[in-house]
Amino acid sequence: MATVIRNATVLTLDDSDRLHPRADVVIDRGLIRAVGPGAAEGAPPGAEVIEAEGMLVIPGLINGHFHSPGNFMKGALENWPLELFMLYEVPPLMDRVATPRFAYVRTMLGIIEMLKQGVTAVHDDCFFVPVVTEAEVDAVLQAYADAGMRATVTLDQPNVAETAKYPFLAEILPPDLRARMEAARRMSDGELLGHYERYIDRWHGGAGGRLRAAVSCSAPQRVTPDYFRALGRIARELDLPYDMHILETRLQRVLGQENFGKSLVRYAHDMGVLTEQALVIHAIWIDDDDIRLIADSGASVAHNPVSNLKIGSGIMRWRALRQAGINVCLGNDEANTDDGINLWTVGKVAGLVHNLTDPEFRSWITPGEVLAGLTHAGARAMRLPVPTGRIAPGWQADLAILDLSTLPFTPLNDIRRQLVYCETGASVRTVLVGGEVVVRDGRLTRVDEGALLAEARACAAEFADYMARCTSAADELLPHYRAMYDRALATPVGMDRWARPDLARGGPAP
Repeated sequence: MATVIRNATVLTLDDSDRLHPRADVVIDRGLIRAVGPGAAEGAPPGAEVIEAEGMLVIPGLINGHFHSPGNFMKGALENWPLELFMLYEVPPLMDRVATPRFAYVRTMLGIIEMLKQGVTAVHDDCFFVPVVTEAEVDAVLQAYADAGMRATVTLDQPNVAETAKYPFLAEILPPDLRARMEAARRMSDGELLGHYERYIDRWHGGAGGRLRAAVSCSAPQRVTPDYFRALGRIARELDLPYDMHILETRLQRVLGQENFGKSLVRYAHDMGVLTEQALVIHAIWIDDDDIRLIADSGASVAHNPVSNLKIGSGIMRWRALRQAGINVCLGNDEANTDDGINLWTVGKVAGLVHNLTDPEFRSWITPGEVLAGLTHAGARAMRLPVPTGRIAPGWQADLAILDLSTLPFTPLNDIRRQLVYCETGASVRTVLVGGEVVVRDGRLTRVDEGALLAEARACAAEFADYMARCTSAADELLPHYRAMYDRALATPVGMDRWARPDLARGGPAP
């Protein structure tokens, strides 16, 4: 069915970054067919008309990096460094598989929040504790299918012992803990590749093309070398995104030096998996050689500035990456490293935090760059087969319609700046994915929000019990992880990605 959005202000974010003060958008068979003043005159007969006087139409936002299994964890964890944070999120000695219904509700909880904010697509690096199961995978994908959201989803599953993922940990742990950790349940290369074969066959291209598969190693140090390379072959053969968290933290820089004798970016390159399919997630503790390798490969980078602040990972080199020609998209990471799922907040923080890194204000990030990172840069990293993230003929009709009479736009001075620095998502009224209205007047059209949220609240006791067991399991290991963290902190890495003004004045390091 065709649809016409009529008499709206339209911000195209196309190559010319055109802003139409009053224009129409014509949609047919999921694609934008025409945009501009009077475009509605050429609409197919019988097209649904959305009157948009006083409204702003923009491309739907794209969440370039996300972990939906964290959706129940808002406010659940301390502001701690990643290595301690993850200890309490996914303790290595826990052994619990989510029920399919819980996984469905958990996934839907994030979908509702994203769609209502105008986020039309998400790149979900979905992890499983402690192992992948077909039922949980199906529950996650079914939630995206039911809600009408566009999603590219991975099976993010480490498959080496916990002691292999960190520097110094094997020698720090007492023998009994080390033995228990190395005996913990994990999946073989063959088991995981079998899950991928089944998953890709069942879900890739599903829901009318809205659902797509990607592959994930989680991080290079978290999987066997053979599995790391095997995922690279799948990514190349099927042209799927390959998600890999690389150099998110200083400790990971130390890990590369100690365990691999090289940067983890260099390791991925040497293993033949740093290709145009790769999505390098975080990329904070990188050097100039790493940037050159990423740029030469054609890989994209996912920037998660709110998450990076929450767990103190550091400040990414945005301008250096962009000057090298690297595609950089923006993401939430997950609800527990954001304490919410608000991609508008991510855009605002991205537009501000990098101002602290360079007194040369002419190199600071512009609102246009932030909006690109929130839209078509994410689509490029997701390797969507139909161009997405701009309003132009032939592009996917994934759109958000915002009310310009709301406080973020009153008074209206500059639409781009106010989208980045003023909007919270509350102005979103209508959302279309592939031309289908999935949010109308602020309410999802395919999902009973009230019933779903009530079910999520009913799961709270079950989740609280899970978190209590996580805490108990992690408390036993915490002193040893702190010792590992402190030892890594004392190991020189030749760079600093923290904002430390006392050091700039010659004061003592904290």
